[in-house]
Amino acid sequence: MLIKGKVIVITGGAGLIGQEFAKAIIDQGGMVIIADIDEERMQCVSKELSQELKSDSVDFFKLDITSKNSISECIEYVNGKYKRIDALINNAYPRNKNYGRHFFDVEYDDFVENLGMNLGGCIIPSQLFSLYFQKQGYGNIVNISSIYGVIAPKFEIYNNTEMTMPVEYAAIKSGMLHLTKYMAKYLKGTNIRVNAISPGGILDGQPNEFLRKYNQKCSTKGMLDGKDLNGTLIFLLSDMSSYVNGQNLVVDDGFIL
Repeated sequence: MLIKGKVIVITGGAGLIGQEFAKAIIDQGGMVIIADIDEERMQCVSKELSQELKSDSVDFFKLDITSKNSISECIEYVNGKYKRIDALINNAYPRNKNYGRHFFDVEYDDFVENLGMNLGGCIIPSQLFSLYFQKQGYGNIVNISSIYGVIAPKFEIYNNTEMTMPVEYAAIKSGMLHLTKYMAKYLKGTNIRVNAISPGGILDGQPNEFLRKYNQKCSTKGMLDGKDLNGTLIFLLSDMSSYVNGQNLVVDDGFIL
């Protein structure tokens, strides 16, 4: 029970990784608020988690990370109900319908919109939650980046598939890592920590040819399950990492080596 009693908000909490984070937080004694813009998906996740965990330590809030009003309402709701917020996990990953095109097919407007929604959507929650944390006297922010925020893409693993590594993704995730350092330094002296996790690839129905090539780049397991990030997350949320600040922890089974 490394985070017993802690109240933690996860943006994009109804997604693939967000659900695993929620389970880990509850398993370690925390209270989790799944904040997501997809209300229908949140209802499905609510039923699944209730059946699987048999716990009342999960709450939900419909959140638009690009809206100051929505974020302020979320903070007001959580504080009003639980009288504290211990951590924010910036995990949401919004994108438009044209996201994921090959480099030469990416339009300027799409590039700007995707960066604005995703990287910009990390800024607003961080600003408003940090103001709350300052009043509270402490706080913790964990940003979810990626290995492709750390290294250049290994484009060869996408050969003979319809997949690519989107240029927007590289810009967003590398930007998130520098924002992590920026915020950690800017908030110096406020008792607010800001760190990042950079996961390797997460299993989500990728084609076998891609998985084979990807796994060859790894040390042991290859492509990860969402739950493989949980130990690192709990460490950053717990008091065991009290003096870890401005850091990026890579969890990728050696892919970037």
